[in-house]
Amino acid sequence: MTSPDPLAFKVLNEIGIIDQLASHAFTQVLPRNMTIAQFSVLNHFVRLEHDFRTPAQLASAFQVSRPTMSNTLARLERAGLVQITPDPDDGRGKRVSITETGRAMRDDCIARLGDPLARMQAHVPSELIEKLDPLLTQLREILDQMRD
Repeated sequence: MTSPDPLAFKVLNEIGIIDQLASHAFTQVLPRNMTIAQFSVLNHFVRLEHDFRTPAQLASAFQVSRPTMSNTLARLERAGLVQITPDPDDGRGKRVSITETGRAMRDDCIARLGDPLARMQAHVPSELIEKLDPLLTQLREILDQMRD
C-alpha cells in the first residue's frame, strides 16, 4: 500500500490542474496570434504597474530561459505591444515597456474572458471565490519569496 500524498503536494497538484483548465479556456478566446505567454507578459506590466523591465527580469519572473523570453518579447515588439529600447544605464542592456496598444490588447483579452468567467461564476459560489482570492495571493507570495 502506498502512503498518502503530502498535503502540500495535493494543493500544488490541484493548482496545476486548475491552471491547465483555465489555460485551455483562455486559449479558446484569445485573439488570433496571441499566446498565453504573450498575454502573461502584458498582464505582468499592467498588474504590477511596471514602467519597464529588463528581459532578464522578465525571464526570472516567469521562470523561463532568456532565449525563450527574448522570443516572446520579439513577437510582442513586432506586434507593437511592447517597446524594447537600449538601457541608458547599461550599454549592453535593454529595457522593455508596454505600449498603449499593448495595454489595449491586454484589456481586450480580459474582456474576451467574459463568457468563460460568467460560466464559472454560475457554478462557483461567489463566497468561495472571495475566500480563495486572498489565500491564493498569500500562497503565491510565499512561494515567490522561497525562489529568491
